[in-house]
Formats: sequence, C-alpha cells, structure tokens
Amino acid sequence: MQKAVILEPDTVSILKKMGEQIKLARLRRKLAIEDVADSAGISRTTLWAIEKGESKVSIGAYAAVLHVLNNSDADFLLIAKEDAYGRALQDEELLLKRAPKRKNNRAQH
Repeated sequence: MQKAVILEPDTVSILKKMGEQIKLARLRRKLAIEDVADSAGISRTTLWAIEKGESKVSIGAYAAVLHVLNNSDADFLLIAKEDAYGRALQDEELLLKRAPKRKNNRAQH
C-alpha cells in the first residue's frame, strides 16, 4: 500500500492555481471537458480533479492534458531548470574548499 503524500500548504495552493490555469486554458479554447478528457486519454472525473488541483492525480495525466492544450507539457522542462538554491549550496561548499595545489611542471635548476 502506498503511503499518503502530505503536502505543504504552499504546494496545495500552487496545485489549485495550476488547476485553475488549466481550466481557464480549456475554457478560452471553448473545449468541452469531455473532448479534452478523451483527447488526453483520461476520464472526465480525472480532468475535473486536475482542474481542481488535486494532488492524487498522476503527473502523467497533468502532462497529457497540457499536451492537448497546445503542447504546454513542454513547460515541465522548466521545472527546477534554474536551481538558485542548489547553486547557492554548491557555491557555499566550494568556497570552503581550497583550490588544488599547482603542479610544478618547470624543470628544477
């Protein structure tokens, strides 16, 4: 049995906003929920859950819907692309290390 995922309130808020944005994208295109669900290969209930920002829906279902809505699934490639926090941690660690000693390649006299 899979352990339930506990999400931070900020993450819940982000998912709800994302669901809202997906719903608006569908409505702007004047697409029926049934048509988008069929094109994405998911049920209407799953699409409804996506538009509500439910966390129990697989990321694959989200990607399928985004693909139907003008190939927006490529936006997933932007996730963690610019990892400012990770770079700061890495830089902090690098500043604590000493540079390697220079090898003396000159001939000794």
